[in-house]
Amino acid sequence: MNDTTLVLLGAGNSTRFGLKTKKQWLYIGEEPLWYFVTKQFKKYGFKETIVVSSIQEIPYMKKFDTFAFVEGGETRQESLKNALQNVLTKYVLVSDIARCCIDHDMIQRILDNKEKANCIVPALSISDTLYMDDSPANREGAKLIQTPQLSETKLLVKAIQTDELFTDDSSAMHKSGYKILFVEGSQNAHKLTFASDLEKLTCLKAPSLKTFTGFGIDTHPFEQNKPMYLCGEKIEENFGFKAHSDGDVAIHAIIDALLGAAGLGDIGEFFPDSDDKYKDIDSKELLKLCVEKVNSYGFAINNIDITILAEIPKISPYKEKMRQTLSGILDINQRSVNIKATTSESLGFIGRNEGISVHAVATLSYFNWAEI
Repeated sequence: MNDTTLVLLGAGNSTRFGLKTKKQWLYIGEEPLWYFVTKQFKKYGFKETIVVSSIQEIPYMKKFDTFAFVEGGETRQESLKNALQNVLTKYVLVSDIARCCIDHDMIQRILDNKEKANCIVPALSISDTLYMDDSPANREGAKLIQTPQLSETKLLVKAIQTDELFTDDSSAMHKSGYKILFVEGSQNAHKLTFASDLEKLTCLKAPSLKTFTGFGIDTHPFEQNKPMYLCGEKIEENFGFKAHSDGDVAIHAIIDALLGAAGLGDIGEFFPDSDDKYKDIDSKELLKLCVEKVNSYGFAINNIDITILAEIPKISPYKEKMRQTLSGILDINQRSVNIKATTSESLGFIGRNEGISVHAVATLSYFNWAEI
């Protein structure tokens, strides 16, 4: 297939999907949906496979395989434009990652007819009564258009060089006067748009029950005349932590544990202390962003366990409120938040009352979409 490049579009933000996890990152067994879909196309031996995604997700995607990754745009059309800049072959096959149950017979019908028109499009006829606005319409000749669609690359590039937005390639190609050939589509090629669509996609198996463990550690010295926050709670002391943010050493350790379990890096990569927007920021806001990211990448938080090493302040009076605060942000039961405190037996910087250190462990599992 040296004359054809595959482009898979998956830069959307899944706003209509309605779940914490983006649909691209639903796990099918042990593979995220975007990877599950991309691998199904490998058998055709395309010259190159280009996966289009948001710029934030591409570094993580590269940990799965060596496909070509391209940054998406604000619209499907912008994403396609970005991808086509990297296509050198005569033909390009464009599909949406959300079209996740691949009918190989349909794909073969598209490929077998690529020389018969400028754009080859799978379509389904309509058997139900059809209305346009409030009036019945003639369903004869009406079609439901699917992807993937195969186009002559140079013509598709020209067709989408316009401010007019098209919802698929064939609409742009038709508007430009190019020849369209319809081939039989597939009832199995249903597009995943809403969470309720999952019931219709029988090719998808439930996620693996594997669990993931992450470890985080953070240490901060004390600073006089600064408010102290620990586990999201204000501690009544006349000193706080020396830090770029509010210095909540416990939350920082928890963030690192969560990111570590998900394989997403560390707190410094997401919230660098060189960025002024994080100056004196409430660490609870950082934790909320971290939880949102971990959830969006297909993970559910199971529990956290932290150990606070400190001579001062006394932690016991605040433990219950700390659990409540953290469980609310993490969206887990309070019993799944364990907080322990110990001293250093007067040894080291902790023993000299110069600061404290916190160790955190977090466990995650794949979000089980099959149970919703």
